This record gives sequence, C-alpha cells and structure tokens, in this order.
Amino acid sequence: MLDTAATWLYIAGTSATSISFGDLNGDGSLDLAVGTARSPVVVFLNTSPPIPVELKSFTAVAGNKQIELSWSTSTELNNRGFEIERRIDGNFKYIGFVEGNGTTTEQNNYSYTDKNLSDGKYSYRLKQIDFDGSYEYSNVIETELKSLDAYILEQNYPNPFNPATKIIWQSPVDGRQTLKVYDVLGNEVATLKDEYKPAGVYEVVFDASQLSSGIYFYVLTTDGFVQSKKMLLLK
Repeated sequence: MLDTAATWLYIAGTSATSISFGDLNGDGSLDLAVGTARSPVVVFLNTSPPIPVELKSFTAVAGNKQIELSWSTSTELNNRGFEIERRIDGNFKYIGFVEGNGTTTEQNNYSYTDKNLSDGKYSYRLKQIDFDGSYEYSNVIETELKSLDAYILEQNYPNPFNPATKIIWQSPVDGRQTLKVYDVLGNEVATLKDEYKPAGVYEVVFDASQLSSGIYFYVLTTDGFVQSKKMLLLK
C-alpha cells in the first residue's frame, strides 16, 4: 500500500505564501514545495517510492487427500499476512492465516496445506492484509484432487516448448522418485527430481535454455515403476 510518511523535512525562510504537494521533480517521490517572500520555490519534503506487496507466484499441488498451496512475494510493505480462502458452496470462505514479513525488499516464500479433503475440484485465493486493515485479493487458482490408485506420468506442457515446460506425475505409494531427462543418444542432460517422496501428485519445471533444439525423453523411476515420454524443444 502507498506509504506517504516523510523521510526528511527541512524548512527555510519565513512567511510562506504558497504550498505545492506531489511528485514535483518527476522522480516518483513525494515532494512538498513552499513559496516564500524571500524564496519563490523551495522543495522541502522527499520520500522514497512506495514498495507494494508484489505477489510473484501462487500455485497449488494436489495429492494424498490434501492440497499444498505455495506463493512468493518479491517485495512487501506493511504486510500483516495472508488469509487463505477456499470456494465453498459457490462462495469464498476463510480457512486459514499465514503471517507476513512486514516491510521487506527480499523474496519471501509461503505455504499452507489444506488437509483431509475428498476428491474433487478446488478453488483458492489469497487475501493480503496490511497492518492498517486494508487488503487486496490475489487471482483465483484451481486444482483437482484425485484418488491415488495408480502411477501416472503426464505429457509435458507445453509441447513443443521453448525454453521451459512443466512435467506432472502421480505416485500412489511412498518411495524414492527419480525424474531425469535424456537426449536422443541416451545421454543424461538433467536430473529434475531424485529424493524420497510420500504418495502424491507432483510437478517440476524443466528449463532447457542451455540445450539445443531437438527431441528429448524424460523418465520417471520409482520402486517397481519406470515410464518415459518424448518432448520436443524448438528454439
């Protein structure tokens, strides 16, 4: 939100006859100009441009009877926190709260897990609230929760792609999951995931900006399951 607090104030001369208030020197700051009998125009007040709460990303990953919401901010100003709202019976309703980081120019990452859910489609939005009570809503995101009864490796999207594409897969059991990318000669060019994960639905973004155009294969390997799919990089 806009912060108009002065960072410095200096008054010179006497018998002020006129006052101007606004961005007087065109640098995005807030200025106060006072005209006096001795000095026609003197700029006295400057402030730095306001830092908004800038939402960089907002995503949802569904799996194992829960949905994990993740979001990040690039900058924050007087951010008290975020109310999480889910659409219920056609209306958005409060389901939780995550504290903000006040005022900062650093990137901050947040998450919230909506648990014990049934299969179906879900919609969420964030209500960012300032310390003064003012607020602003994020865009609405949607996801679908499905029963984890099979391994699924979905086709990457977009495909063809340049330079990044998203890969989504599902595992019905806990275990080590490895997702790697190979070129047409069978050479490994990237490891996107290699760690123990609980049953769930997952996604990663493959950035191929350092690779040449061509056909590549991504391979998912878990306990007792191996599957590959083809994708096309066009630059």
